[in-house]
Amino acid sequence: MSLWKLRASMLGTLAVIIGISTLFFAAILNLTGISFMTLPFVIVLFNLVQWLIAPYIIDAMYRVKEASRTENAELYGMVENLSRKSGIKTPRVMIAHVPIPNAFAYSSPIAGSRVAVTTELMKTLEAEEVEAVIGHELGHLKHRDVQVMMFVSVLPALFYYIGYSMLLSSYYRGREERGGGAAIIGVASMFLYWVLTMFTLYLSRLREYYADRHSATTIEEGPRKLSEALAKIQYSTGRMKRIRRDASGFSSLKTLFIADPDHAEADAMAIAQARAPMTDERLVEEVLKREVTTLDRIAEIFSTHPNIAKRLRALQELA
Repeated sequence: MSLWKLRASMLGTLAVIIGISTLFFAAILNLTGISFMTLPFVIVLFNLVQWLIAPYIIDAMYRVKEASRTENAELYGMVENLSRKSGIKTPRVMIAHVPIPNAFAYSSPIAGSRVAVTTELMKTLEAEEVEAVIGHELGHLKHRDVQVMMFVSVLPALFYYIGYSMLLSSYYRGREERGGGAAIIGVASMFLYWVLTMFTLYLSRLREYYADRHSATTIEEGPRKLSEALAKIQYSTGRMKRIRRDASGFSSLKTLFIADPDHAEADAMAIAQARAPMTDERLVEEVLKREVTTLDRIAEIFSTHPNIAKRLRALQELA
């Protein structure tokens, strides 16, 4: 996908999400009155507060600590160099004690910007591949993806609340005058919740492609390095999840991760069928050879990340 098509798709998807939400909110206000909207604004405020303190929650839940500059001098050098190339302020460098190879970027106005790599990532990838992963995460910070996805994720949550409240209200009102109207609004809100969730997931996948492109165009031989990194992350994570139960409990972070751990096991099993020695180049070739089936396309619709084969093919186009 070309850069202008990618940007147009992201802007178009965002416009659809905002447009649908605005129109439906206007209809609800017209039917129910403004007092009904008081609690949704409380929900928005709650999500805003949650976003502001989210970095501290993530640090506590996933044992994230600031990296020691003396012990991780090479990692600091990568982050600082790529931050200059990206035209952004250097984020804090963090190490997450998570038993799968991955990385994520997160930020808030009070906590600042942070980029974290897991201890397992440092063991699994070569230095040039770690650099490509960091380039991807800095792309998220440059594009303000944390803020964008936080904003669009609130909208489905609001419609879920409205739908649930209206259906509950219609149940208790029974056959009273406005019970039927509340039920209609409730069903419509739940439908809008589902539609907006699908658009939000699609926007998330587009922004992963956008961050991939940032890494590929910022780093020398970026497409090759990032392709090898993504293939190794997915393959290693899949193998770990089959033998380690503690590697399966981090799916709640998958929207932040560079790769979706939920799909890693199936990808690893497909790659493992190859009998040739699994060099980095061979690993990428095996992923690229995979046919994207109808089942894969359906699964992707409900995923925060693109299908790994499609993702690597997009990187090959940039090579």
